[in-house]
This record gives sequence, structure tokens and C-alpha cells, in this order.
Amino acid sequence: MKQIIRTLFVALTVVAALAPPAPAQEAVKVGVIQPLSGSVAASGNYVRMGAEIGRDWINAKGGVLGRKVELLIEDNKSDPKEAATAAEKLIVRDKVPVIVGAWGSSMTLAAMPKLEEYGVPMIVETSSAATITKRGNPWVFRISPPSEMEALGLEKYMKDLGIKQADFLAVNTDWGRGAVGAFGDLLKRSGSQVGTAEFMEQAATDMNAQITKVKAGGADTLFLTTSVEQITLVLKQAQEQRLVRKVITTGGSSSPSQLIKQAGAAAEGTYHILFFLPWFPEAMPDGKLAKAFVDEWAKRGHPFEGLTEGFRGHDGVLTAVEAIRIAGKPEPKAVQAALWQVNVMGLNGPIKFEKDGPAGKESGQSKPSIFIVQVKDGKIALPAFSAKK
Repeated sequence: MKQIIRTLFVALTVVAALAPPAPAQEAVKVGVIQPLSGSVAASGNYVRMGAEIGRDWINAKGGVLGRKVELLIEDNKSDPKEAATAAEKLIVRDKVPVIVGAWGSSMTLAAMPKLEEYGVPMIVETSSAATITKRGNPWVFRISPPSEMEALGLEKYMKDLGIKQADFLAVNTDWGRGAVGAFGDLLKRSGSQVGTAEFMEQAATDMNAQITKVKAGGADTLFLTTSVEQITLVLKQAQEQRLVRKVITTGGSSSPSQLIKQAGAAAEGTYHILFFLPWFPEAMPDGKLAKAFVDEWAKRGHPFEGLTEGFRGHDGVLTAVEAIRIAGKPEPKAVQAALWQVNVMGLNGPIKFEKDGPAGKESGQSKPSIFIVQVKDGKIALPAFSAKK
């Protein structure tokens, strides 16, 4: 009998050794759509870098629902059509329960019908066109400020800035056109004059014709809305034409450190509306979190100038994963419902959604923190008037 038992024990041990190991739990997928190539690729790659830090920090704390978080990243190539294709690919092929994207407003707007068609929510991390949340798409949740909210953030500084009349130079996209409308309304409310509005294509490199028209007017200020690459070119060309204007960039995508590096003296004196202050992390709503992100960014060898975009990726992934945690499962409809319950501290500040858009089809809109900085003596400074507010 003992021999039989011993034989059975050995047999069972061999079977156990030969059996395949229990499969590891599948990672929780989060889709990311960014312009990793094309005219605004620098910004999109910075957002990707920030998203990867967010993923790694979450996984270091155990992930979500006891599983690791995996980012599935798609390149929209700075093209709205590609953004729609990327969204469909992530939803249909990869079965992601939530997406973070898609940087530019035109790209986000192009992807939005796919969200509604398939029923998958998207965290909008950068885009600022008002139509994104006003259109009536209940699958959209934006953590970046629309241009109207950004203009409200600047309103308290209007007297300090002393703007009598302002012109506009903006990229010819939903973002640029929306910014011209929102900041034009701000000027009217503040008793300032609205001057000329000039537009440039997203891939344009010669803006001399537009600058000549702006120079012909009598404005004292120029609102500039486009990506950092194009802002650099505009500032250089404006300097060559000896255009003397107070310049204010909108949209939080100017990356002033990059402007100082690439535009040099042409960037001196310019003002920039931003949503993250890597030079002054202690001034952010959660100074400890902001400092940790700046340190981790440097540790990875990422360029400092990318931080004003990179934070968006972190906050987008943080929001998506928090919704999955609340939902209790990575299922699109459950995540959509859970997004209304999200209340988490991001790098920009608290993230919590309010309803925006037509009744019954509201999108979610968070109220971000908004800051202004100035290039002074070749460095980034907080204007003296901003400390008083």
C-alpha cells in the first residue's frame, strides 16, 4: 500500500510540474492618441512621456483592480483623419475601455463620433475648442480648459496688462479660431478694442505676410495661439520686422523655456498662459506632487521644456485609471458612469467633472488651474501683478 501511495504522489508531482503556470492577470488597457509625428509632434511626444510616468507611478503602487496598467499608444500624425482612424483601431481592435487624447482640437473633434458610435469614453487632455464639450457627446470628459475658461483666467490681470487694443495671430484650426473668439469677447468685456485677426496653416513656416498686416494696425498687444514650434518662428519673424507689441500666448502650449532656447532675444518680455509651472512647482496646488514629477522627468532625461505639455499625459492617465478603479471593472459604460464620480488631485490641480453641453447629452468639464508667466532677462518669471491675485 505504501508503495502505491508513493507512486501516486510521484505521479501527481510530475503532473503538477508539467502543468502550465496559471496565467497572469491581463493588464488593464488605456488607449492614448497623440501627434507623435507631423507638425506638432514635439508636443504630442511630451504628452506621451508624461503618460508613461503616470502609468509607471500607478503600477509601482499596485496598478488598478490588482492588475497592471498598459498604455496602447497610437500616432494621429497631426492629422484629424488619422485621429479618427486611431480611435476606431483602439476601440475595435484593442478593446480599450477608455482613451486619452487627442491633443489638437481638430483631432479630438474628428475622433469624437467614434466614441459615440462605439460607446467608449475619452479624457481630453489638451484640446480647448468650446465645441468639444458643447456639441453634445456624453463620452467626452475634458480636463484641459476651453478657451473661454482660459480667457476668464486672464480676466483678473487685464488692468495690470494695460491692453487698449489687441490683434490676433492664430493657427487656422478649431483651437485657433476658438481662441480668437474667446479672447475677443474678453477684450470687449474689459473695455479694450479688438483689432485684426490673422490665421496661419498648422504646417506654415513663413508668417511674414500676417505679421506685416498686424504691424500696419495700431494695437499694443498680440494674442498668439499655436504650437511652440510655430510660436518660435512667429517671434523670430516679428523681431526681424521690428514689430513692437506685448505678446501673450494662449493654450498653454508655448513652452517658454523652449522659446528662450530657440527664439532667444525675440522671446524677451513675452507673456504665456500656462497650466503647469515646472520652474515653480511649489506654486502648484500640490507642490510635493509637482516637484516629484519634475524630478522624475529629469531623471528620465526628458527635455525640461517639455514639462508644460508632459503634465497633461500624467493627469489624463491618472483620471482614466481612477475612473476604472471606481467602476470596479475596465468596461466602457461603467467607466463613463464612474468618470462623473472622479475627484482626484492631478499635477494641474483637482480634477472633478461638471456637466457641459445640451441637456441629456452633456460632456464632462473639469475646472483647471490657470497661470501666467513672463520671459524676463532670459528667464521665466512670475509677473509681480500675478502674486497679488
